Amino acid sequence: MPEADQGHRPILIAGAGIAGLALGIGLARRGLSARILERRVEPMEAGAGIQLSPNAMQVLRRLGVADTIEERAGRPEAIVVADGASGRRLARFPLGVAMEQRFGAPYRVVHRADLHAALLGVARATAGLEISAGFEVTRWRTDGDDVVVSALEGAEALGTSLIGADGTWSAVRRRLFPDHPLTYAGKMAVRTLLPMSAVSARFREPVTGVWLGQDAHVVHYPVRANREIAVVVIVDEGSPREGWGGEIGAVNVQARLVRFSSELLEFLSLASEWRAWSLYDPPRLPGWSDGNVGLIGDAAHPILPFLAQGGAMALEDAETLSGLLAAHPADPAAALQRMEALRRPRVQRVAAASRENGRVFHLGGALGLARNLVLGAVPGSMMMRRYDWLYGWNGDAAVGS
Repeated sequence: MPEADQGHRPILIAGAGIAGLALGIGLARRGLSARILERRVEPMEAGAGIQLSPNAMQVLRRLGVADTIEERAGRPEAIVVADGASGRRLARFPLGVAMEQRFGAPYRVVHRADLHAALLGVARATAGLEISAGFEVTRWRTDGDDVVVSALEGAEALGTSLIGADGTWSAVRRRLFPDHPLTYAGKMAVRTLLPMSAVSARFREPVTGVWLGQDAHVVHYPVRANREIAVVVIVDEGSPREGWGGEIGAVNVQARLVRFSSELLEFLSLASEWRAWSLYDPPRLPGWSDGNVGLIGDAAHPILPFLAQGGAMALEDAETLSGLLAAHPADPAAALQRMEALRRPRVQRVAAASRENGRVFHLGGALGLARNLVLGAVPGSMMMRRYDWLYGWNGDAAVGS
């Protein structure tokens, strides 16, 4: 790796979420100075659970975060798919040992706050990486080869480049591409956490459970060292909700699942609080960067959650870009363009596969019956091999070229 020379000017990163922290750690470990600009006074992560497939775990290992995650992770042995109406099990896709042997890394499920805390702990202990909390990026200007970023409260930051890692509602993306808003996907997600001790035997199994139904599906898996269960319900919804992560009553959740089995509804009735958010398709951006200002993760390509790859794609982006910026420290614009060339085809493939999963999950009537027959007829190990291209990613070989 060539010696990086930034003249003590850092790479600026908007957002101290999963993508921003991973990028900052990756840059600092490659000898580059980085400064994360986070609008919140105390960086934190909302949400309930996140699935970390082997491609994500490989990145986390290289960031020095995997061991901390293992202490609080759930270790699902399989994905078990059930018919939502009857509760009948349709298919079992192996994870556990089979996944680790095939890809060299495990499949884990964690609370998002635990993943974020692990990344934040490493970031704060990493030399060459600074986190500036309470800095809400509002605008920037170029000054020669540099970028001067202004905060809402008037502070400024000088760096060689600015990377928007500020999530689905990215302020950096809106300023870069104001004519390319998000498109509502016609679906709403709601989430909750349940205590493991309160649920029946079926839901205590060490698996990721997926219940399929017409216009809705439910996913659940163990987190926090099997003490809690993260639950996500996704339903078709005609119009988007205002806000992000607002409360929704349990009665409203149950009303959207009237076709589902009493066993599942009894499980869901244990929840005391539900949070809801609308789902959006990726914007059709002309690019992911403009000069030395660029985007990664959900800021560039928010992915629907039906393949559980949003966090993984952010981690992959961060690793790829940190390698490219280290290889080309004097030309961040070229590094950003190269990152997009490497990453965009893969991300688009993931987004398409995720969207298709969402369509299939919500089939009803004769099409739903046909889906169930196929799931029951194809061995789970054979079905999982369809995703070797996804889980087998272990870094972009072309990084640094």
